[in-house]
Amino acid sequence: MFKEEREELKFTWNMIGDVIEGRPNLGTTMDVSVYRLMQFTLRDVLIKEFDVETADRIFYNAGKFAGKTFCQEFINKKNSFNDFIVELKELMKKLKIGVLRVEKANVEGMIFTLTVAEDLDCSGLPVCNEQVCTYDEGFISGVLGDYTGKDFIVKEVDCWASGDRVCRFDVRLND
Repeated sequence: MFKEEREELKFTWNMIGDVIEGRPNLGTTMDVSVYRLMQFTLRDVLIKEFDVETADRIFYNAGKFAGKTFCQEFINKKNSFNDFIVELKELMKKLKIGVLRVEKANVEGMIFTLTVAEDLDCSGLPVCNEQVCTYDEGFISGVLGDYTGKDFIVKEVDCWASGDRVCRFDVRLND
């Protein structure tokens, strides 16, 4: 299930298992620093083994697959687009991923500017003049893509790590 070689992605939500049964004393939450430890050490190894471009591509694609799976598991796709956004905002806050806000929206053209405050990946990082939320770019692309059935390109334009206090994402259809 986890170590077999394969050509396609095979993750399903049931691979997460029954966390409540498996962690009766520790529960479903953990410190953000432990999540970041896994994320940033994995990214560091990918950069060392390959290069920054490859690490970014892997993180974006993993985020995109996670966003798609997240949407399939949690989002009511029968909702109107506005209700979808409300549901997504509530879920992201409830699950402590971040505080989503739609800054600009052209629903007809499917062009958006979204912000995420208190972002799981980067809020509180030292300023390094980089946008580091590549996984989040993919996640947003995956969620929107699964909901709409269209392909989106998401690019972070502002980040806590680049000196801003929210992560800002430019979202557009992939033409």
